[in-house]
Amino acid sequence: MLHQIKGLHHVTSMAADAQENNDFFTAKLGLRRVKKTVNFDAPDVYHLYYGDELGTPGSVMTYFPFPHIARGRRGSGEVGDTLFTVPQGSLSFWKAHLTAQDIRGLKEEELFGEKRLRFSGPDGDGFALVEKDGDPRAAFNGAVPTDEGIQGFHGVSMRLRDQGATAELLKFMNYEPIDRQGNVTRFAVRDGNGADFVDLETLPDAAPARPGAGSVHHVAFAVEDRAAQLEVRKALMDTGYHVTPVIDRDYFWAIYFRTPGGVLFEIATNEPGFDRDEDTAHLGEALRIPRQHEHLRSQIERILPPIHN
Repeated sequence: MLHQIKGLHHVTSMAADAQENNDFFTAKLGLRRVKKTVNFDAPDVYHLYYGDELGTPGSVMTYFPFPHIARGRRGSGEVGDTLFTVPQGSLSFWKAHLTAQDIRGLKEEELFGEKRLRFSGPDGDGFALVEKDGDPRAAFNGAVPTDEGIQGFHGVSMRLRDQGATAELLKFMNYEPIDRQGNVTRFAVRDGNGADFVDLETLPDAAPARPGAGSVHHVAFAVEDRAAQLEVRKALMDTGYHVTPVIDRDYFWAIYFRTPGGVLFEIATNEPGFDRDEDTAHLGEALRIPRQHEHLRSQIERILPPIHN
């Protein structure tokens, strides 16, 4: 049992247009852009991070906007929806707000006794706002009033042809099954950070998903520090998973492995955080370049399209 895992850390997806992506999360959803940097493996592509005021683990949605990328195709072996928590009683505000912002795919639902509002992102990304009473996490004071604002992740929902092996992995990762409704099983992490839930939706006849714009690239789970991460890495490898070496991502350290259902998982540290190279009052304003690519700054700045806040 990996008691070191404390819920989600971040969710990383792909997009087609950096400006559209930025506007959607900051102007329409009211999150803060906490970091503007580049893809470590493709430094001519942005890596944009959005979250609460400090980019607290469990609140951060990140994107790789690849120009001209084809839209992904929904299917099995992927994250279907990313779920955010909003205060109890705020969905009427959000329905009116998202309608006024011309957000597509609005649909009110109830699942596991929770009221939710589903909607689509600019590239067909799947999202839902879930009402939760008593969430202590504070919303960012941005384009959306804090009394109704997004407080962080609620969880993610994965689409799988068979959930058996992934369910066993989640149990090993400190999650336990707590409810089932139809073909969806809910897992909750013990002693989590608020971003506590993983839902597994079983779709035995679904075709495999095709990654592209609007697809989740990977889901990251939070551990406190590098020592805890190394313990998790050893335990996963002892169980038979092929896990990458520890990779320095500037704002956290990361390891990756592929799940039986096909979804890419990351284990990320809560340290050092997004204020390691910027004052908290100015997070996400300047373009930050990873050390190994700093010598390419002038070239990168010429290639990257400008983002107007």
